[in-house]
Amino acid sequence: MKIRVLGCSGGIGGRHLRTTSILVDHDVLIDAGTGVADLSLAELGAIDHVFITHSHLDHITCLPLLIDTVMDMRGGRPVTVHATDATLSILKTHIFNWSVWPDFSQIPSPEAPSLRFKTLRLGQKIALDGGRSITALPAEHTVPAVGYHLDSGRTSLVFTGDTTVNDAFWPKVNKIANLRYLIIETAFSNRERQLAIASKHLCPSMLAEELAKLARPADIFITHLKPGQIELTMQEIEECVGDFKPRMLQNNQVFEL
Repeated sequence: MKIRVLGCSGGIGGRHLRTTSILVDHDVLIDAGTGVADLSLAELGAIDHVFITHSHLDHITCLPLLIDTVMDMRGGRPVTVHATDATLSILKTHIFNWSVWPDFSQIPSPEAPSLRFKTLRLGQKIALDGGRSITALPAEHTVPAVGYHLDSGRTSLVFTGDTTVNDAFWPKVNKIANLRYLIIETAFSNRERQLAIASKHLCPSMLAEELAKLARPADIFITHLKPGQIELTMQEIEECVGDFKPRMLQNNQVFEL
């Protein structure tokens, strides 16, 4: 399983800053932030599945454009969007509603749509071809949200999605025997701890509290850093959780599972 980071920033502001999206092999997306726009037309057309963590704009920006772009390239095969019922309801009500964007689950026809919505339950393991699987993990955010466990059959990567203090998450992670990588968000610096709490994100001091619950070794990467606070936040992370040797996630970084 090849995992390529298309975007991992908490904002925009330059060619290296793209919002959250991860390409799994050639056919699966985890979220559809602005990083998806850097894919070629052929790469976009090869995407069969999109797993959404939650409905915030920085994680779904390119989803409507993706569907529109590839609908005539896929020989009638719909793109399947996987998310919880709550997230799918938000997408249907506020995005694919004919006012903001066409409802591609109804066109070209309801019988042969360009987009298929598929409900994902927390804890549900979705088997994909090639022995791959994706499982929804608990997340705690201002809207209904999940993280994801990606398993190649040999090695696993866990992506928290956007989340804050989350006691339900760590027992699930600690049971993953082949865990290799943990991608965890830290959106704000410590000086904005109250903002992190209000918006249900993490800051470095909160990250330290969360990582104390991790009972397995893992290579840790930090995502969703705010563009104006990257250096400060990473410095504070080093001071708070240096023993874990966390690294900043980078656009176009590749993990092999």
